[in-house]
Amino acid sequence: MSTPKYLEIASTINTMIDSGEYPKGSKLPPHRSLANDLGTTPATVAKAYNFLSEQGRIESFIGRGSFVSHDKALDQVIYSEAANKEINFSILQPCFDAEHLQLLDSHIQTACHSPDKVLLHSYAESSGIWQHREAGLEWSEHFGLEAKSADEILLANGAQHALSGLIQLYTKPGDLIAVEAQTYPGILSILNFLGRRVVGISMDDKGMIPKALNETCIGDCPKMVIIVPSHQNPTGISMPKTRREEIANVIEKHSIWLLEDDIYGFLNQDVISPLTNLVPHLGFYVSSLSKAISPGLRSAYIKAPKAEARHLANFIRASIWLAPPLVFAAASSLIKSGDAFRLATRQRNIANKRQSIAQELLPSSGAFKNTGSYHIWLTLPDDWSSEEFALAAKEHKLLVSSASYFNATAEPLNAIRLSVMSESNEKRYKHGLKELSLLLEQKQYKHIHF
Repeated sequence: MSTPKYLEIASTINTMIDSGEYPKGSKLPPHRSLANDLGTTPATVAKAYNFLSEQGRIESFIGRGSFVSHDKALDQVIYSEAANKEINFSILQPCFDAEHLQLLDSHIQTACHSPDKVLLHSYAESSGIWQHREAGLEWSEHFGLEAKSADEILLANGAQHALSGLIQLYTKPGDLIAVEAQTYPGILSILNFLGRRVVGISMDDKGMIPKALNETCIGDCPKMVIIVPSHQNPTGISMPKTRREEIANVIEKHSIWLLEDDIYGFLNQDVISPLTNLVPHLGFYVSSLSKAISPGLRSAYIKAPKAEARHLANFIRASIWLAPPLVFAAASSLIKSGDAFRLATRQRNIANKRQSIAQELLPSSGAFKNTGSYHIWLTLPDDWSSEEFALAAKEHKLLVSSASYFNATAEPLNAIRLSVMSESNEKRYKHGLKELSLLLEQKQYKHIHF
């Protein structure tokens, strides 16, 4: 597999953008000027610029030239609608086999034929119908949450909406928010749009480091800390009980808000008590059916501190009025019947199997740990950078996510995130891994300097 010249140029420009040599909004050299510097043709440079434009890294304007884009859009990080010819290792979602889809259809039909049709098409108090909040409590308690009643449970249009709403309500523009050093780009996107400042907290093989969080709290006084404690995205790390206790002690000591995003908690082989249980007066616990059952249902549950439940309910009411009752009727049917838990267990088993397949097919030059997660955090050989590998993989119709999109610190990482679940067809999944293996073993070109 030889790397085309235009991809070498694109990769180098990508690296220069990430390092700050080309700041956001800066103008890139004209095609002919850069071609002369590199001893290539303007057509080759134009092809590199077109590729970067498709990636969302630059914007080109007739008569003005090409400029570095201001932000990395989520749709350039996570390809949710890949063409059939491309093998998608990008999006994290359940494997949708026939049995899974049939059960989903069945419960959606059950919701549509509910005897309480008028109720499902009407407004509701608080953030949703009481029975739907009770189902959310049942779902969350199954994975270790402690709550006294459904009074503490509120409904949201997916975890992303829950995170966004909580950040808006409990922090203000300019406030500092602590996140894991590598974190889900959806969180970074929210914080960027809402004008919050971000500080990445160092991690080790047990997750966020308590000492690092404590030092940040002393020196910088963050208003909130956001943590994904189970099968963390992107590293796959699950915090053990002792680490959760240490982090909770820091949160308690500095009295800062905890936003616990536990959407992967169902993947734990044994229940691990959420952080929120340790600081219930400061913790907001978010769970969802998106990863275990269906992202299309957009059903998430927030467990709020008792003193904040009414305040949060009023905010949800003011912003969206309520989450769609029909959606939560289907979610509640899945939970109350037990099918939601059975489907979650099936997805956990598939993830474990897919991780084992990856261990067999990927070369030892790409190091990763089998965490049983929906994704692999793959350390690349020294010959590759994360951006270079992602670009080369896309050229070979393989969609992966570069480490740069998950980085909340200035320290670059030589890794990529691979979804093991987005390709439902196991044959395509294996074929994609074999292609990635060939690419990983290829000697990578050196940077072009200009």
